Amino acid sequence: MHRADTSGLGGDTCVSAAGSNMGPWPWLLLYCVYYVAATKMKIVEEPNTFGLNNPFLSQTNKLQRKMDPSPISGPSHLFRLSGKCFNFIESTYKYEFCPFHNITQHEQSFRWNAYSGILGIWHEWEIENNTFSGMWMREGDSCGTKNRQTKVLLVCGKNNKLAKVSEPSTCVYSMTFETPLVCHPHSLLVYPTLPESLQVKWDEVEQSLYDELITDQGYRKSLQDIFKEAGYLKSTSDDKKENETEIKGFDLLETCNVAYKDLNKEVKRLQKILDSMSYDKKALSQETALLLGLNTSTAKVEAKDHLRGDTGDRNDR
Repeated sequence: MHRADTSGLGGDTCVSAAGSNMGPWPWLLLYCVYYVAATKMKIVEEPNTFGLNNPFLSQTNKLQRKMDPSPISGPSHLFRLSGKCFNFIESTYKYEFCPFHNITQHEQSFRWNAYSGILGIWHEWEIENNTFSGMWMREGDSCGTKNRQTKVLLVCGKNNKLAKVSEPSTCVYSMTFETPLVCHPHSLLVYPTLPESLQVKWDEVEQSLYDELITDQGYRKSLQDIFKEAGYLKSTSDDKKENETEIKGFDLLETCNVAYKDLNKEVKRLQKILDSMSYDKKALSQETALLLGLNTSTAKVEAKDHLRGDTGDRNDR
């Protein structure tokens, strides 16, 4: 019976034994199986993390927002939507709407640089005819020289769901959100949601309009101010500039008084110079005509001509 020394057997021995004509060695084949199983192998367990759209990572945590969402406002029965998110898939894009928080877009692709970004952060309400008509999500990811923004329209539906997404203009999106919370005809009225103090202000504005103390434009502006005070609308850049101008003018009142005194002194000085000057009326009339861009031929006045309105002496001889 032949015996073999297996202390030096390795992978090459297994291969040579399998291809030799030395007869069946069952115990050697078992050893080869054991050798392969005992060999250390490196197993890759981590997924590919290239790009921002790795499906194994939380997409929400990867996105960096430019600002914090505005405080929750509006109809109180819609507050229950806060903390929830609703998805909508169209073509190769997945949209995620989180009321009173943000809207994101994720490209469903295995490309390493597939797009994933923020389409807007909760900012303010859209109010039409004294009714909440939509939610504005602003200050999303950069898009050229501006930031992406989205208007979410609220419509009646059997279930809470994001139903439609479009891009009417570049980087400005429109979404339709269906919910049974807005099916009641009075569910989106602005007046009932206001605190009592602002309701009183609104009543006064209505009375002023009825008494014709304010115009329609003044009426609309007064309501806008009430909505801003309630936190439903945000002040625009023009409003901020106007307020800054008013504050700056008030702060510089003393400087304005000094400038006014200096200007008044200059006016008096020039007046004295004019009073001390001797001038020819005829020459002055021609000079005035030149300054006004008139034809000097029509501005010539003969000394003997009497000007209408002139109370001086008239020489008829």
